[in-house]
Amino acid sequence: MLIEIMKSKIHRVTVTEANLNYIGSITIDEELLDAANLIPYEKVSVVNNNNGERFETYIIKGERRSGIICLNGAAARKVQPGDIIIIMSYARMDFEEARTFQPTIIFPNTATNQLVYP
Repeated sequence: MLIEIMKSKIHRVTVTEANLNYIGSITIDEELLDAANLIPYEKVSVVNNNNGERFETYIIKGERRSGIICLNGAAARKVQPGDIIIIMSYARMDFEEARTFQPTIIFPNTATNQLVYP
């Protein structure tokens, strides 16, 4: 049996832009992608903490260390710059593998969208 389990999570980042006149997707700072084990064109779920919206889109790589979190296309209608969002991806795996799988979860600074190192 295969089940779907959370693979990666960027917990609480701030939307920096919303660009309605674009094909679609979410642009994410490349440093955050690397840290969260995410890749361009990967499908993600986005949860908006400010208004409760939940939607799916795919990733576009943004400039490294720019802090960019930009919702493009129709998704731009579901956020406002300054909103706090959570970004998650999922993977399908065998039930037994899933029992021991550990997702990658990062907690960037919401003021800058930069990684916080201990």
